[in-house]
Amino acid sequence: MSMEVLFHPMQEPMIFMAALSIIFGTIAIVVGLTYFKQWGNLYHNWLSTVDHKKIGIMYIAVALLMLFRGGVDALLMRAQTAVPDNGLLNAQHYNEIFTTHGLIMILFMAMPFVIGLMNIVIPLQIGARDVAFPRLNAVSFWLFAAGAGLLNISFIIGGSPDAGWTAYFPLAGLEFSPTVGNNYYAFALQLSGLGTLMTGINFIATIMKMRAPGMGLMKMPMFTWSVLITNVIIVFAFPVLTVALALMTLDRQFGTKFFAMSDGGMDMLWANLFWVWGHPEVYIVILPAFGIFSEIIATFARKNLYGYKSMVMSMVVISLLSFIVWAHHFYTMGHGAMVNGVFSITTMAIAVPTGVKIFNWLLTMRKGKIVFTTPMLYTLGFIPIFTIGGVTGVMLAMASADYQYHNTLFLVAHFHYVLIPGTVFGVLAGYHFWWPKMFGFRLNEKLGKLGFWLIAISFNVTFFPMFIQGLDGYARRMYTYSESTGYGPLSMLSFIGALGLAAGFAVIVYNIYYSWKHMPRNEKADVWDGRSLEWATHSPVPEYNFAVVPTINRLDEFWFAKKEGRDITAGKYEKIHMPNNSAAPFWMSGVFFLAAFFAVFSAWTLAIICVIGIFGFMAVRSFEKDDGRYISVEEITATENRLRGDK
Repeated sequence: MSMEVLFHPMQEPMIFMAALSIIFGTIAIVVGLTYFKQWGNLYHNWLSTVDHKKIGIMYIAVALLMLFRGGVDALLMRAQTAVPDNGLLNAQHYNEIFTTHGLIMILFMAMPFVIGLMNIVIPLQIGARDVAFPRLNAVSFWLFAAGAGLLNISFIIGGSPDAGWTAYFPLAGLEFSPTVGNNYYAFALQLSGLGTLMTGINFIATIMKMRAPGMGLMKMPMFTWSVLITNVIIVFAFPVLTVALALMTLDRQFGTKFFAMSDGGMDMLWANLFWVWGHPEVYIVILPAFGIFSEIIATFARKNLYGYKSMVMSMVVISLLSFIVWAHHFYTMGHGAMVNGVFSITTMAIAVPTGVKIFNWLLTMRKGKIVFTTPMLYTLGFIPIFTIGGVTGVMLAMASADYQYHNTLFLVAHFHYVLIPGTVFGVLAGYHFWWPKMFGFRLNEKLGKLGFWLIAISFNVTFFPMFIQGLDGYARRMYTYSESTGYGPLSMLSFIGALGLAAGFAVIVYNIYYSWKHMPRNEKADVWDGRSLEWATHSPVPEYNFAVVPTINRLDEFWFAKKEGRDITAGKYEKIHMPNNSAAPFWMSGVFFLAAFFAVFSAWTLAIICVIGIFGFMAVRSFEKDDGRYISVEEITATENRLRGDK
């Protein structure tokens, strides 16, 4: 592995600038931590933490970082196609950028944003003091972070994946992608996928075994239900991705022929395996957002959620149908009419439970006293925009019509109309909604609403023209086009919309800075007049979550207790058992990262040494005596008095 091969992309000015930004950014962080003497705080309170709330905050921090990394890719694509015959990016750079944009936005932005909110909120909503396996939770985060880091360094060391985020064979094979880019794809997704699978197991155990006394399954908040169903999907879907990526690695680096066009291989095997995972993945990032919208609508309409049981059942049905629609991604790839017809029916069937949810949300708001906060604006914006995405999804579900829509910008517009309002609006709504639980102060409402309107309007300006262009035959993934096609004006309009989206997300970042500097602290814990248990504890939440675990008698117990003048967290304090922090997950993920990095370049000796190191961490853990620690009654009393503002 020569240095010329390793750093060949550095010859490109854009990549050289990216490398410089990483170097200088790292130096700035090191200098800042040293100057403010924060190394100890960083290591002991964050890198070593097993606290679900801090892990959730770190997930969201990485998700926001990846949002802007993926957003830069999106801006570059829109800039490249804004005018005909543009030379901003060459074909290879464009291939790498649209590939990494899809990977980052789905797996390294949407997923960690959802899992971050899941980490922060779920133990609070069910009255638990932590997740079932706190150290495993830390391992999950650091493996995800290692995967994100591995994918991002590919841009400057070796070259990014360039076969699309779906990495279809034979395009992703050595014959057409001889660089290490798709090796990065395989190992980065393996690392993050392993962390996600651990998260799925952890949260199923947490929700099933650690609910507050009296909280039956049908007394759980809707966000908790959505997370439970999501994690069941994770446990069934992610092993398929693990196997597919392992076979990809064998094909690319060991000469096997699983996905080859010859010697008994089958390129469509990859497409089937990928989408058996990939379509449930769409619902992994959307179902929790549905839960978030349910919480926000009930809170700000000042009403209980309409049709609770039908909402739960609709999510169960969606989760089942999500596994039997995958072949609609290749209607045009040679299936017969019978197969296409079956998958067309199952795909259209998903619109039924989704429609149930839409009508339940609308009926919840009917005659409600709606409060138009920033989270509620994102929720209200979601409904009509997502409906457009859903209707166009039904159009795409018709196999015969899909021959016209397939591989055009119509499809690109459709999945952005589903994923951005369905996931990004959801996580941004949840992010604004639960921010006080994380940090003890609210984000500024004026800036929040300005950010919403910029994003909502600019989103439609960016993506609605793509419906028209797609119906006019504009193929997706084209890096340039001639003026005679007539695609120029609408492409420029899309680019202007993308700039507006960038401005909206910039306002969100500025809002964090402004609110941190100027918004009042020590607000009441129940800042939104909420309905579920997370609003029954302090803001920010103490390490142990609840000094006294509440007892639940009905759905929305906290809401009814407030109206009846009861304090459901009152009671006698007892010492609380908590897990110890551990730096082992952080260091083990570092060894995982090195093993994967060496494997990308087929440096197998070094990779095997690192794998032995990983098993060493596991062996040490298996013999470790760690019974946790207790928080004393005196310490609990002092913390509760301080958070209540008592003298």
